[in-house]
Amino acid sequence: MLEGMVGSTLLRLTIPMIMGIFSILLINVVDTIYIGQLGLIELAGVSFTFPVVFMVMSVPFGIGIGTSAVVARSIGKGNHSEVRRLTTDSLYLTFFVMTIVAVVGLVTIDPIFTLMGATREMLPFIRDYMIVWYFGVGMVALPIVGNNAIRATGDSKTPSFIMMSIAIINAILDPFLIFGIGPFPMMGVEGAAMATVISYFFAFVGGLWVLGKRERMLEKGFPIWDKVFLSWRRILYIAIPATMSNMLAPVASAVLTWMVAGYGADAVAAFGIGTRLEALAMLGVMALTSILTPFVAQNLGAKNIDRIQISLVYSSKFSLLWGLAAFVILGSAAYPLSIIFSDNEGVQSLTRAFLWIVPMSFGFFGLSMISSALCNALNKPIESFSIQILRLFVLVLPLGLIGSWSFGVLGIFGGIFLGNVISGIVGILWVKVRVLPKTEK
Repeated sequence: MLEGMVGSTLLRLTIPMIMGIFSILLINVVDTIYIGQLGLIELAGVSFTFPVVFMVMSVPFGIGIGTSAVVARSIGKGNHSEVRRLTTDSLYLTFFVMTIVAVVGLVTIDPIFTLMGATREMLPFIRDYMIVWYFGVGMVALPIVGNNAIRATGDSKTPSFIMMSIAIINAILDPFLIFGIGPFPMMGVEGAAMATVISYFFAFVGGLWVLGKRERMLEKGFPIWDKVFLSWRRILYIAIPATMSNMLAPVASAVLTWMVAGYGADAVAAFGIGTRLEALAMLGVMALTSILTPFVAQNLGAKNIDRIQISLVYSSKFSLLWGLAAFVILGSAAYPLSIIFSDNEGVQSLTRAFLWIVPMSFGFFGLSMISSALCNALNKPIESFSIQILRLFVLVLPLGLIGSWSFGVLGIFGGIFLGNVISGIVGILWVKVRVLPKTEK
């Protein structure tokens, strides 16, 4: 990460991560397909768990961002003892925090899901899934943070391989544990949760071997708590705002869904289809931002300011080109895609409208993601959080509301488009002028 052409280095590191992130996204798809065969109530019940799981997983993703940034800076400085200390302490922190999260989650399953609107018929299946998931959430969280520590070294292939392995193991275990094939008992929705936990357990073991044996990034012996707390303070300085940023997206999505719901079930279905396609369309930029944080942090530690500035230029170009390609593909395929996802003409029409309006802003949406990643890498987490607040709550939601008054659901789509464009431009300019370190003359 500290030598060679910046553009080619970023591209080489990003490509494996695209496959890894795509594999993780497939886990929910595979689970949904199998659970759907159990029955409508089971599928509806497990569908209620998705936003809660996403919110909970924002915590290890935030810790992972903080870990990647501080470990990469220490690598850039050449301080390997500090690298070992920070990596080891990040895993302690993850286990400690997720234990608290699990305990709170277990005692609040019924009130939270009842508040969300789950029926009495759904609650037993929700409990079956969430109890297993909460007991294993530590095993789910630890590989996420471990992968971020591995990426901090400049290795994106190993984390990608680990993520693909998780998806493959989960896909293999799902039918055996859900339907009770062969010697396995039929566990239903519990089996889906168990398959997820087991697949992440194998990933955790593999990640420990990479960190401990291959990279020698783990401390041996008992923790020295004074040093542990100092490490936690450094990690949490970035992790807390990053976690809050990750939680903003589902909150904003819920508000947008509420706005769209005022125009009927057709609009809600079309919006749901569009947002799922958006997640796939943004894979490239998501992969790039996962690499950009350790790349910039390493070069900050090594005081290679020129490389940081160049990385902003290349990343911005990549985002705009990727966004343009995504718009062309989705816009051109709007008709067949709308038919694949629904046979309802109203849903099809609004899905096409979404795909013709919102994807035009994907490149700029990527710019705001890049801006946030750079801020975290440069130890400016509050600025990163502010960029997300600007995009979602200052621009997208108000503009969507204003658009709905004049143009209905199409106005909401237009508000999302404008919010992405404005926030992307403002975010990049803010980073370039106020956050990016200047080259010493």
